[in-house]
Order: sequence, then C-alpha cells, then structure tokens
Amino acid sequence: MPFRTPALTQSLSKKSGKTPPPEDTFQEAAYLKTLGEKQRPVSLKLMDGEVVRGWIEYYDKNMIRLTREGEPNLFIFKHEIMFIAEDAPRRQRSERAVADKSASEETED
Repeated sequence: MPFRTPALTQSLSKKSGKTPPPEDTFQEAAYLKTLGEKQRPVSLKLMDGEVVRGWIEYYDKNMIRLTREGEPNLFIFKHEIMFIAEDAPRRQRSERAVADKSASEETED
C-alpha cells in the first residue's frame, strides 16, 4: 500500500498549490557508483537487524556485492537492506600512532 494515494496527492497539491516531492529521486545509482569507485567503507543494516560492514564493489538493479576484509564477500538483495551508512575512513596504523603521540604530548603540557 503506497504511503500517499493518488487522490490524496492530488487534493494536497490543489490545496497548497505545490506539487509533492517525488517518491524517487533516481540518485541511487549515482550514489552507489560513487561509493564503489572511492571504495568508501559502509555499514549496511539489514531488515533482520544485522549490520554488515565493507565496501561496495558491484551493484545492479536488485543486489549489492559487499567486499569485506578477512571475511567472505556478500551478495545482498536490495529489498533486504534497511539503510546504508558511510563509515569514517580507517586511518593507517602509522597515522594513528602519530595522532596518539601528539594527543599524549598535549595532555602532558
């Protein structure tokens, strides 16, 4: 059942003079393409509540391939995904050590 029925949408647009926002912006493919090209780490929350992390290697109309380090890659149907969130990029070990060292020096002063 759609959230807004066509009759309700028409009556709302007549009253306010504005057209309602579209149900789909058609930006999904562009967003997934950007995430895949940049290999941005993402978290996918599935409909059953499970959260899986990795980066999007491939996508099509019905599914996403999530590549993970140290774990099997997953093919996940889009209808099983509740949402996708970008994770903060992981810092390399050397960057982390420098940041930790500078933070400890600031606390000593």
